[in-house]
Amino acid sequence: MSVAGPGASRRRADLSDEQIIGRVCAGDTACYELLVRRYNQRLYRIVRSILRDDSEVEDVMQEAYLSAYRRLADFSWRARFSTWLIRIAINAALDRLRKSGRFVPFDPTLEEARARLLHACGAGARDPEQQTGERELGRMLEVAIEALPAPFRTAYVLRELEGMPAVDAAECLGVEEGTVKTRVHRAKRLLREAISREVDDASDLFPFGGERCDRVVAAVLDRVASPR
Repeated sequence: MSVAGPGASRRRADLSDEQIIGRVCAGDTACYELLVRRYNQRLYRIVRSILRDDSEVEDVMQEAYLSAYRRLADFSWRARFSTWLIRIAINAALDRLRKSGRFVPFDPTLEEARARLLHACGAGARDPEQQTGERELGRMLEVAIEALPAPFRTAYVLRELEGMPAVDAAECLGVEEGTVKTRVHRAKRLLREAISREVDDASDLFPFGGERCDRVVAAVLDRVASPR
C-alpha cells in the first residue's frame, strides 16, 4: 500500500465540499475525514453554544456527522453543505436538550439576561486591576458569551465567531433574517455591558483542535467504516 505524501494530502485538502462528497459517494469513504476536520471547529462552537457541556458536545458532533454521512447521497445542493450540516447539528443539540428535560422556551427580560451576564463575569467581586491580572480578555469574553440567553448566544456564534452571513444563519436556525440580526444586536449590547468594551474580534475563541479534533475524527470514521 502506498502512503500519500504531504503534497497529496494538501491536494486532497484543497478539494471543494462538492468534490469531496462526490468521492465519498463514489466509495472513497476515507475522504469523509476531510469534511470532519474542515468543520470540527465550526460545529464545536455552534453545538457548544446550545449545550455548554464538552462531553455532550462531542457526542452530538459525532451524531451530526454520521447523520449527514448517511444522507449524503440525498443531498441536493439547494443550500451550502456547511449550512445543511450545521442545521443537522443544531437539531441534534436541541433534541439532546429536549430528551434531557433541559429545553425551556426562552422569554426572560433583557434586565434578567444582563444580571446573569454581570454575575458570570464577576462584576463587583474584584476591582478592575485584580480582574485584569487574573484573566485575559479572551477568557472574559468566553464567559460572557456562555452567559448569554440561548437564542442570542447561538446567533452570535454563527454570525460573529463563524462569520456566517445573516441569511445563512437564519436558514440554520429556522428563523427570519431580521430575527438573527436583532438577536446579534442584543447579544453585542449585553456583552458590551458585561465587559465594558467593544466586541470586535472573536476569531480565536472556543478553540477545538489537537487531540479533541483527532478524537472526533477517529470516532466518526470508525463508525462510518463499521455502520451499525
